[in-house]
Amino acid sequence: QVQLVESGGGLVQAGGSLRLSCAASGRAFTYYAMGWFRQAPGKEREFVAVIIWTGGRTYYSDSVKGRFTISRDNAKVTVSLQMNSPKPEDTGVYYCAAADRFTAIPLSRDEYHYWGQGTQVTVSS
Repeated sequence: QVQLVESGGGLVQAGGSLRLSCAASGRAFTYYAMGWFRQAPGKEREFVAVIIWTGGRTYYSDSVKGRFTISRDNAKVTVSLQMNSPKPEDTGVYYCAAADRFTAIPLSRDEYHYWGQGTQVTVSS
């Protein structure tokens, strides 16, 4: 059974930095896509970034492109999201997700089959 456990959330000042991690277990993730989503209060859960485990191809939402970096560690089986220069509008619960069946890079929440419990990120101005 796939398990995804996020960590690293907290309070950060705008312009600072924060690193989120997602520990993955239960399967070999060689052919998976690993994504980060976020959900602000009263809003829909939205796509942030994705990395294809094999090859390391990445894709970002326009709102975080150039500020956030997604990466994976094969040895530790973790996926990280480095958040640089966060803004107050980046505040929300951040979720790690995994997709094991896809043809194109999965960008919508419906394409992901496994989810972590989420970690809160609050960016103060």
